[in-house]
Amino acid sequence: MVNIRALRIGQWKGAMKIPSKIRIPGRIAAEIGSDIVSGRLLPGTILETEVDASSGRNVSRSAYREAVGKLVAKGLVVSRQKVGTRVTEATQWHLLDPDVLSWMFSSEPRRDLLAYLFELRKMVEPEAAALAATRRRTQELHAMARALKIMTEETLHTERGRVADHDFHASLLAASGNPFLISLSTSVTAAVTWSTKFKDRTHRLKRNAIPDHVRVYDAIAAGDAKAARKAMTRLIELALSDAIQVRRKTAPARPRR
Repeated sequence: MVNIRALRIGQWKGAMKIPSKIRIPGRIAAEIGSDIVSGRLLPGTILETEVDASSGRNVSRSAYREAVGKLVAKGLVVSRQKVGTRVTEATQWHLLDPDVLSWMFSSEPRRDLLAYLFELRKMVEPEAAALAATRRRTQELHAMARALKIMTEETLHTERGRVADHDFHASLLAASGNPFLISLSTSVTAAVTWSTKFKDRTHRLKRNAIPDHVRVYDAIAAGDAKAARKAMTRLIELALSDAIQVRRKTAPARPRR
């Protein structure tokens, strides 16, 4: 069994900071979940027993049990009698769950998961933008324009600017008019928000991504589906490049042999 106490928040460079207002089970789930999606707890790892874990964290057994239940519901662990709680393979994780996405970006995201996430975005958002160019309504254009205005005024280095970025992408998906695409809004916008926060965390990234959004908006406003698809594809490609750049700068140096 892995001693989870040795992996507590704060002992790892760039570890996530969990708001104190979150209930104890949520805080525990976030700590363990972050260790799992980051690779610090590998698939097949058996977690501490409920008695040991609750005692070590100075919390009730029911609080720890509730935290494990959250992880089970998100596919990160599986519990079996006489076996214990085991970390599952990444193929079983609910990767588009907003909590799982937040844990993924809480420290240093795995490069493979980062690439797969942006690969999914390239499959979804450019086509959504193309549909939005032919189906958008006035209120959706206005919502996107308002979001762009706030992003321009506040920049993506502020919380208000990042919220506006979230709203821009949500409005774009809504403008597609496709209820299945719209149902992905929570997951897609969570991916956008957390990747933007990750890129901004080091304050090393200087490229301004707002003009990329303006090009997407202009194409949608003009009703040009081909240009909207191309602009959104380019936006995502540049965002991935930015994320990889930040990841390289924040990754710990490899020990010399």
